Amino acid sequence: MRTPDPPQNAAAGLGGTSWQLVRFQGSDDKLLTPDDPAKYTIAFGTDGSVSARIDCNRGRGTWKSSGPNQLQFGPLALTRAMCPPGSLHDRMVKDWEFVRSYILKDGYLFLALMADGGIYEFEPIGGSKAAAPDSRVASMGPSVCALEPAATQS
Repeated sequence: MRTPDPPQNAAAGLGGTSWQLVRFQGSDDKLLTPDDPAKYTIAFGTDGSVSARIDCNRGRGTWKSSGPNQLQFGPLALTRAMCPPGSLHDRMVKDWEFVRSYILKDGYLFLALMADGGIYEFEPIGGSKAAAPDSRVASMGPSVCALEPAATQS
């Protein structure tokens, strides 16, 4: 598999960026919007790591790009809290492994599922790219902060 140029070029667009969910549009044109975009975030590390908040749960995993606009997530290690009714948690967790491509357009990130399964639309978090997710994590309380550094080291 060739890895030098395309992944680096593709990674330049996503690595070090953080996003929060605006909406999901299904293949049936049904729109789903989160009650609070800050509860659904994705932060792309420049090293191929990804951290996510999916409503009441947090996770870590990997991402890779095998060419322009191509994106695939690895398995997501996720906490297992029960989220409230109306949460988009179950849908996002189910769709995670089916993300296959992305587009950056007008400052927004669009993640497309394979087989026209739908599109997740994200907006950037704050002005600072990599620092935004950490500051959000810190604001969630000591129990979450205690878990975050250990997950980073593993």
